[in-house]
Amino acid sequence: MSITTLNDLYIDQLQDLYSANRQSLKVTQKLADKASNSKLKDALQRGVKGIEDGIDAVEGLIRKHEADPRGEFCQGMEGLVKEAKAHAIEADIDDKDVLDASIISQYQRMTHYALAGYGTVVAFARRLRLSDDVRMLQACLDSTYSGDREMSQLAEGEVNREAA
Repeated sequence: MSITTLNDLYIDQLQDLYSANRQSLKVTQKLADKASNSKLKDALQRGVKGIEDGIDAVEGLIRKHEADPRGEFCQGMEGLVKEAKAHAIEADIDDKDVLDASIISQYQRMTHYALAGYGTVVAFARRLRLSDDVRMLQACLDSTYSGDREMSQLAEGEVNREAA
């Protein structure tokens, strides 16, 4: 796709976000399966649900703009997924509490990437005066922020203490 307008860039970034979400979905489920702390497992399962909701929302917006959701492959998330596999899912970490701390760090790296993606497309949608898109994407952004805050609280309040 040739990018010549802000609308073109908006669609491109939605497609990239769709790809990022699809990649992070699979690894987030694996992180949940690997986690030992029950609160962490629950938070990651909520993360899986949030990512699924984001995929549905972004896919719907892309289709509304008559584009193919699979028009991009997010190499940034590909790298973060590889890191999550190496440092949590396939990591040789015997201490379950240290592994849980690593799981949170890897999940939050992916989450922060998603925050940047959602923030970008919200800003583009606002500039393009796509009010319905803004509402939907802002809800995704807010949900992602909420999940990130929950992980930070879990890490700071329990998991990192146990890992230390």
